Amino acid sequence: MGLLNNYDEFFATYLQPILRKRFRNSNLSMTSIYIDSTSALITALLPMLRRKVFSVVPQIAKQPQLLSHFIHELMSFDISLRDEWGYDGGCGIDGWKGLTWEVLVKKDWFGRWLEVEKSFALARYQTIIEPPESFEIDYDSVEPSATKPTNAAIRVNDLLETITDRYRPLPSFSQKLRFLIDIQIAIFDLFHSRLVTSLDEYLRDTSSLMHTIQGVSASATRSGTKPKRSVQGLAGVETLIRVYGSAEYLEKKMRDWSDDVFFLELWEELQDRARANTTQGQRKNLAGNMTVEHVADKTSAAVGNEEGGGALFDETAGAYRRLRVRTEGILTDTLTQQIRDSLRAYGRINPWSALTSPSSSGNDEMDLAISAELDAPIGLLSSYLSFLANALAQAPLRRIARQVVLAMQTFLWDRVLMQYMFSDTGAKQFARDVRGVWEVVDRFVGVRQGETGMRRLAEGLVLLELKGGDNDGDEHGAGLRLDDVEKRLFRDNESGREVLEELGSEVLSESEARSVLERRIDLNG
Repeated sequence: MGLLNNYDEFFATYLQPILRKRFRNSNLSMTSIYIDSTSALITALLPMLRRKVFSVVPQIAKQPQLLSHFIHELMSFDISLRDEWGYDGGCGIDGWKGLTWEVLVKKDWFGRWLEVEKSFALARYQTIIEPPESFEIDYDSVEPSATKPTNAAIRVNDLLETITDRYRPLPSFSQKLRFLIDIQIAIFDLFHSRLVTSLDEYLRDTSSLMHTIQGVSASATRSGTKPKRSVQGLAGVETLIRVYGSAEYLEKKMRDWSDDVFFLELWEELQDRARANTTQGQRKNLAGNMTVEHVADKTSAAVGNEEGGGALFDETAGAYRRLRVRTEGILTDTLTQQIRDSLRAYGRINPWSALTSPSSSGNDEMDLAISAELDAPIGLLSSYLSFLANALAQAPLRRIARQVVLAMQTFLWDRVLMQYMFSDTGAKQFARDVRGVWEVVDRFVGVRQGETGMRRLAEGLVLLELKGGDNDGDEHGAGLRLDDVEKRLFRDNESGREVLEELGSEVLSESEARSVLERRIDLNG
């Protein structure tokens, strides 16, 4: 490079006119290495550099760091000649392949270099996942509204992007594909296995804990065997979020990479070669010893598909998506089970028919305090949703919260509303308790998400709270009185549907509505 910088102007001044005059009317007038003084100078210097490079590589082949550094410097040199000096080696639109290509392909050093790069990448990967703090959730590296990944997921992605930059300049399709599959996808697979192991350990520890509680594994307990980490409460939920956040983060990164020009071009060339193999009835390997079937298994089932579609990371991204979906299911099941368990004490109380309203307290439902037995479930729900609201994007947060709320609705409907009789004040107390749950959900998930998630119970409460006797119609009941609604609801299905529509009911059936009214003690006197 120093020689070019020092003598390029001299050659352009004194040699360029000679070259132009000599080759202007010849069949070489369009060939840069004959007609352009800079290209001619580079062509003259390359043989000396080529001999030097070819002699150095065998000497450093057993020194991984030197070999890696040397190859990357050589690639940078090739890029500089092409981009900064416009050198095409006289090959026109095909371009100059470069000294790197000569070393890796013609001299067959690619295998050794790939081995070195893979070893470095795997060593770096191990340093990423080994520290305990690597699987802590990173709340600062993504947008506040996004699902939060772990430190390890972010650093693995950074490592893989660095690897891409290392092999991006390679002119050989085969070499690029080998790098992609042997290093990048291999690391993706390793990290996926690490996440699956973490999830399986959580499930195993959860199972062990349940057996211990039930007395099944008493002998294991006496021998000192116990779960290696806490799987209860927020600690267990955080373990699941680490897996979920890491899987979602890398899945999205792979989708983004599939739209990158570099990977799009690599995919198109892969498809062309695979289709050519199929069309011509050949079974040639696509890269090294990689068959079409092997490449398809590692990249996408759409390899060689004439209908198009697909992307390089389909299979790997699909594996991360399945892990994400599985983890979300386990997380949802865990939360619903723990919330249901916490509601058991509330389901056993039965003050509903005996409650009366003191004359000084008025009739305002919001003047009532939430039942003491509901404090623990509401506290648990609040702590979980607060954590999830910080750790998850809005879409998964609402999906999970919706299932938890539905589970609470089922419990409250089956174990409380359909189990006990209610006085007017008891109905108001139960409604106050339910709306206390909604307030927590709305605070962390979004306005009216609690009521929307418990739509059936919400419509049931409208009926349960209807005022009877000479009282004015209830504010929740469109001005209708309890006895009027009862008569119309029990008359026939058509009349029942009409009155339910007047009350704003959309999901409650006539039979469910009748069951709710049968819970009012003043209609069963």
